Amino acid sequence: MSLGIIIRTWRFVNKYSQIHVLRNLLTAKTRFAMEGHVVITGATGVIGSELAHQLIAEGEEVVVFSRFSQSASSKLPGAAAYVTWNYNDADGRWAQYISGAKAVVHLAGKPLLQGRWTEGHKVECYNSRVVGTKNLVKAINAAERKPGVFLSASAIGYYGAFENCDDTDELDEKADAGDDFLAKICIDWENAAREVADSVRLVLLRTGIVLSTRGGMLQQMLFPFNLFLGGPVGSGSQCISWIHIDDEVAVIRKALEDSSFKGPVNLVGPRPVSMKEFAEDLGAVLTRPSLVPVPKFALQILMGEGAEYAAKGQKVIPSFLNEHDYRFAHPSLREALADLVEHNK
Repeated sequence: MSLGIIIRTWRFVNKYSQIHVLRNLLTAKTRFAMEGHVVITGATGVIGSELAHQLIAEGEEVVVFSRFSQSASSKLPGAAAYVTWNYNDADGRWAQYISGAKAVVHLAGKPLLQGRWTEGHKVECYNSRVVGTKNLVKAINAAERKPGVFLSASAIGYYGAFENCDDTDELDEKADAGDDFLAKICIDWENAAREVADSVRLVLLRTGIVLSTRGGMLQQMLFPFNLFLGGPVGSGSQCISWIHIDDEVAVIRKALEDSSFKGPVNLVGPRPVSMKEFAEDLGAVLTRPSLVPVPKFALQILMGEGAEYAAKGQKVIPSFLNEHDYRFAHPSLREALADLVEHNK
């Protein structure tokens, strides 16, 4: 080998080593520079986006975990960082963004009742929650400086699904788990979250039907009602345990700061209603009739097995919130619907 080749090779190796060292220093800076921030998964969803907007507006450093981090930056400008979220990642790469965080708010999961249920859809709904939570908990546990609190989404589907509101017992956080598919998701979802380190305060957010004109059940019902074709879904006798988006986010924010919030918390309003009553109140707010029900067979055509859950519900009460003197901004369904429609929330 000629002397010239040896010199050029040495220079290349030396330059590569310098770059490698510099990269490590930059990585370390990224890893340790942030302190007291809030990590949010599912930050571009209805709940996550409202939470993130509020925190960013108040000067909090928010780290957004999203499947599409580039589009998230346009939807949620001003965040401290945008991290690509893939629930299958199990190598702990998220730990550097979690280390030093004040809180991790985990809201990610494939929407359950959007589209027809196939076996593939069910597997994706399960894995996006359970596998994703396992991998996020692994990253939390691997973080050098663990967050103070882990708020992990769950749902009132934990308690099972029931056809008739009048024949259903009130369900609080101490009620038994159900045994259907959605209950299994919630049980396994919560069990995955419970593997978080003991030093991290854990709150399980058992969320009901979140009311917003920007997504979810209310948004889907507005279109037929505005065409004078609205009415209850299914029999109309199932229970709707609902919560206004403002109260949903307010409870999450309270749970971030209040150390007395631990374990499962039912995020529902003070009074569940039947689907028939819900549709009547929505019609009254919109000055539209509530006369055209969506029959179960139509749901079955559109949703397959998912129709069984769209036509059922739970009578859930917020015992934890009541015991902690939470004051709902919107305790009345009709007032809540009017506020949402008037302000396009």
